[in-house]
Amino acid sequence: MKRFFTYLMAVAFVFTLSCKSSKTGGSAGLNQLTKQEKAEGWVLLFDGKTSEGWKGYNKDHFPGGWEIVDGTLHCKGSGQGEAGGRDGGDIVTTKEFSNFRLKLEWKISEGGNSGIFYLGKDNTKWPAIYYTAPEMQVLDNERHPDARAGKDGNRKAGSLYDLIPAVPQNAKPVGEWNEVEIEVYRGSVWHRQNGKTVVEYHLWTDDWNKMVADSKFPGLNPDWANIAKSGVIALQDHGDDVWYRNIKILAQ
Repeated sequence: MKRFFTYLMAVAFVFTLSCKSSKTGGSAGLNQLTKQEKAEGWVLLFDGKTSEGWKGYNKDHFPGGWEIVDGTLHCKGSGQGEAGGRDGGDIVTTKEFSNFRLKLEWKISEGGNSGIFYLGKDNTKWPAIYYTAPEMQVLDNERHPDARAGKDGNRKAGSLYDLIPAVPQNAKPVGEWNEVEIEVYRGSVWHRQNGKTVVEYHLWTDDWNKMVADSKFPGLNPDWANIAKSGVIALQDHGDDVWYRNIKILAQ
């Protein structure tokens, strides 16, 4: 009888937690929004089943180097560096955003490299999204040589690539999912990784222009510092396997 009473108490406790979660918005399933997120105005950028809302950079179709598998957007590794040997390339949203909060999860392969870009532009003058957009780095910090390049770790996961290192450096190991958020508001930008703010900076300022001038970007595009005030979200094809899911955005 005592065991049965303990069992009933446990069931009641779980039920209470479930009801509380439901009232406060709860947790969402894979590639879904919670009630609270819906009320706040968040929208999904990836439904987990189709490539709707996405296309290839400077293309009118969704490239074959990417696939939808197990509720993820998967970039299929080429084994030949960036977009080598297949219909690949970066993918971009079909809509542009200016002030927003972007949330998603990523998982990288061993020795893998990718990136999340924002305020970018389709531009046939340039072969890839990084010629026009800032990047939150996605990387296997333990194996990819880019982690040892740059300055003070500014090419490690979560960093503003080649400009500001992610501090603290809290990326999870290969095979584990990382939760990130990028917030852009009137030129102020925050990178958040696994619950911590790891980068904060301000676009279009004197400090920004000086920082960019000391980076690799002027050698790629002399006008790179003049980031657009509105642009696409992009996911990079660096020729390595990488997976993305739970991609959602709140326009502000």
